[in-house]
Amino acid sequence: MTTGAVIPATSTAPTTRQVWTRTRGIVLAVVLLLAGAVAIAVIRSDNRHGDLDPRSADRYGSRAVAELLADRGVSTRVVTTLAEARAAAGRDTTLLVAIPDLLTPHQQSQLRASTAGSGGRTILVAAGGSSVERLAPGVTADPATSLKSTLDPHCGLAEARRAGSADTGGIRYTTTHLDADSCYPSQRLATLIRVPTATGGGDTVVLGAPDILLNDRLDEQGNASLALQLLGSRPHLVWYLPSLSDSSATGTGEQKSLFDLLPSGWLWGTLQLFIATALAAFWRARRLGPLVPEKLPVAIRASETVEGRARLYRKANARDRAAAALRSTARTRLAPLVGVPVSQAHAPEALLPALSAQLHGDGQTLHSLLFGPPPGDDAALIALTDQLDALEREVRRP
Repeated sequence: MTTGAVIPATSTAPTTRQVWTRTRGIVLAVVLLLAGAVAIAVIRSDNRHGDLDPRSADRYGSRAVAELLADRGVSTRVVTTLAEARAAAGRDTTLLVAIPDLLTPHQQSQLRASTAGSGGRTILVAAGGSSVERLAPGVTADPATSLKSTLDPHCGLAEARRAGSADTGGIRYTTTHLDADSCYPSQRLATLIRVPTATGGGDTVVLGAPDILLNDRLDEQGNASLALQLLGSRPHLVWYLPSLSDSSATGTGEQKSLFDLLPSGWLWGTLQLFIATALAAFWRARRLGPLVPEKLPVAIRASETVEGRARLYRKANARDRAAAALRSTARTRLAPLVGVPVSQAHAPEALLPALSAQLHGDGQTLHSLLFGPPPGDDAALIALTDQLDALEREVRRP
């Protein structure tokens, strides 16, 4: 190891040009995929919306029933906030609430207050237990859903009798209203209930399943007839799609945080995932037995290993570690030559007297050579290497 030696470059890291040559195909493919996705999204942005959306042409959308209503002179307007839904309630309007369970109790109470005496029709689609009790007081949802999807009306409601059998099976309801129409029963519980309001001439229709409104189910059974009659009884249809971003969800106009919007099931799921990850990490990290040495796939010459380590020491300016490694190796080789056990090779009181007796040399000089301080520069390190080599040759000399 010399001070002015020039170390040849041995780095095999690829250049920027090589990296680009290797990855340009992948980059081009990713760009094309992104461009295609953006183009498809732009082209289909007019007809792709959410489920039960009258603007959506997907199988779970409701665009077909909206267009059929338009042919019959019924206008359809989509609203996403509670304020718009409350303002739209009126005698000539049918208000359809697509997903009532998304509304908070405060929103449900406000919506009920606006529709109770409006004189219009309110349609609740698949409202759960707590939702239907607030939006249609006197109606209760049964925990068990209908096992059949296609049911017969078995009631006196004119719309249901004209439509005949329809896919209304879903949530089942009971009511305490004596003047209510309970239709499409499943195991004696209705899946469609119409409750007239006490004043104003309006009514509330509770529908157990959204199937009769879906594009891919509209042409089956009497679905289209029942949907058009229920939704087309007034000249205007307001389709309320509750949104989680509606500021009225808190009841005070404040925005909810992300954690407030997450259902409790997500929190439990995240906790279970964390526990499973911890257990998997513990299982994979524990040692299943003693370490087994394996042969290297490629034989590496000792000189290359020494040269590589020397370059690392030089790059880190670690002359102290290099000198310690040289002295330790020299002591390990010298100890057996002078009759000292290898286990005591690094003990000055055991190694130095034996070396002095064999070489008839100065113990202080040997102590400085084998156990002395680290060299101050590269020249001193090289001199230490030469002295250790000379000492070993002297000991080995017959």
